Amino acid sequence: MKKIGILFSFFLFLSCQNYGQLTLIADLPNDLKEVSGTEIVPKSEFIWMVNDSGNKPILFGLDFKGKIIKEIKIKAKNHDWEDLASDEKGTIYIGDFGNNSNKRKNLSIIIVEQNELDEKKAEVDEIEFEYPNQFEFPPKNKNKYFDTEAFFYFKSALYLLTKSRVAGNYGKTTLYKIPAKKGKYTAEIIAEFESCKERECWITSADISPNGEKVVLLSQKKVLIFSDFKGDQFFSGELTTINLRYRSQKESITFKDDHTLLITDESARGAGGHLYSLKLE
Repeated sequence: MKKIGILFSFFLFLSCQNYGQLTLIADLPNDLKEVSGTEIVPKSEFIWMVNDSGNKPILFGLDFKGKIIKEIKIKAKNHDWEDLASDEKGTIYIGDFGNNSNKRKNLSIIIVEQNELDEKKAEVDEIEFEYPNQFEFPPKNKNKYFDTEAFFYFKSALYLLTKSRVAGNYGKTTLYKIPAKKGKYTAEIIAEFESCKERECWITSADISPNGEKVVLLSQKKVLIFSDFKGDQFFSGELTTINLRYRSQKESITFKDDHTLLITDESARGAGGHLYSLKLE
């Protein structure tokens, strides 16, 4: 009877887990315990994902049940892959710009052309860039604004959003722009935004809707939605905030369609390791 009681309690716990507004789609496979980027790509049937630093340079293609169907070895090093983006041609961009200590000088974005997604090993090109306002590597603690975990593609450019490492100002992000083509660039500063001061407010991923009308930013406890903006002045638009009731280490967000988001979180401290959907009104 004791064993039956334990089993009943366990299944009751599973059935009562509350993910707030998020709808659980699937548990992610063990190969994606440190998922850091998720992307829906034109001309592809998969959900594409990557892991962050310390993991192999592999691009994973999953079905909508969370099963890995395809693995592509990327012929580039995973220094710290932090997000994915894609363009209208089906090209995937891998953001190798994770920079926890703010001392990296080899920031890059890896370009995986659409035809390479059919291969087992992908030849790639690379975008190298630097920030125009960073002069020390690393800067003083009060100036550590150069970690990055979020970006998206819009009208032939890539838009990067920084993750603050400054205590008491974790919600600050700077929006930068660089061309979405191979080369070496100094990023252009577009705008700044601050959501709140807490560590849970730092920005871990971003995306733009297929119709180009909404930009979303992800943090551990919020989804920020900007709409009705002009050009690339995304922060000037109307802001809608969704306060996520389920707390976990959320690392990536992508639009499935104009009204549906996919969100993933890392498996950490007994939570996360899942793929979710979130409907927008």
